[in-house]
Amino acid sequence: MFRRVADFQEAWEQETSSTLKVLGALRDASLGQAVTKDDRTLGRLAWHLATTPAEMMERTGLAVGGPSHDSPPPASAEAILATYGAASKAVANGVSRWTDATLEVEDDMYGQKWLRGSTLQALIVHQAHHRGQMTVLMRQAGLKVPGVYGPAREEWAGMGIEPPPL
Repeated sequence: MFRRVADFQEAWEQETSSTLKVLGALRDASLGQAVTKDDRTLGRLAWHLATTPAEMMERTGLAVGGPSHDSPPPASAEAILATYGAASKAVANGVSRWTDATLEVEDDMYGQKWLRGSTLQALIVHQAHHRGQMTVLMRQAGLKVPGVYGPAREEWAGMGIEPPPL
């Protein structure tokens, strides 16, 4: 849980940067990649990341704007990237108007009461969870996966480091 707005802003900047890298590596042709016909596609996961900031934060009274979370994903990876970029900036701008005391306010979140500091933590963890799912689908789709919390396999050689054994 975040107790200081400044701490969230720092973490949000880092996490947003990572999500933008992953979304930026998508290609239109890869958006239909899924593990099975019963699972979300890469495009649906990416769209979920792009629309969730508005869906979650509007429950706190913070207007983020953008497409509805249940709207169909666009066929364009660029459109998904742009939507996420706008939403992530709106979250940062909106939360910058909060005070540390605002993080102690409780909101109705999915039938439960969450402190806003917990909602911000959930927003970040939610992104990390779905980025992980997406990187697996990206490899299956033949895309280069960017490093997020360290170098991806493709980045080791560029760093002059031997990749870890398989």
